[in-house]
Amino acid sequence: MSRAFVKESDDDLTAGELPERPVPAHANYVTPLGMEQLRARVRELAERHEQLKVLSQDDSEAKRQLREVERDQRYFNAQLERAEVVDPAGHPPGEVRFGATVKVEEADGRVETFHIVGDDEADVAAGKISWGSPLARSLIGAKVGETVKWRRPAGDTEVEIVAVEYR
Repeated sequence: MSRAFVKESDDDLTAGELPERPVPAHANYVTPLGMEQLRARVRELAERHEQLKVLSQDDSEAKRQLREVERDQRYFNAQLERAEVVDPAGHPPGEVRFGATVKVEEADGRVETFHIVGDDEADVAAGKISWGSPLARSLIGAKVGETVKWRRPAGDTEVEIVAVEYR
């Protein structure tokens, strides 16, 4: 029989449409603040899950939201289990490591500041970049005064490390 004549519920159709959030293969380094944020996110999702469980019994939109929350719970619980807190307090001063706030000067004279953080803490608009990003990988291990090559899709550029600090 053709699939066109088989009745599937709307729930069955949408249940498979939600892809899993990929868990990165590399280590999940987090700052102490990042660990607090990760735990808070897991708590928020647990609370939201309980609210939606009740609502989803009669509401298809709540069922969709519940599936999203359950997917996010799987992701953030996995990230929490894999989390490795890196306290930047012991890092050598003047050398870029995980958790550093780095001030760089670009070839055109612009000065930018970046904070190297974990994947889930990253927020480019706020100047927080993942330690696995191309820029962070270029910076890690370098020292104040050194120039590093930043490989980027728009073309390679060089940046000079002006300052490194740990909060």
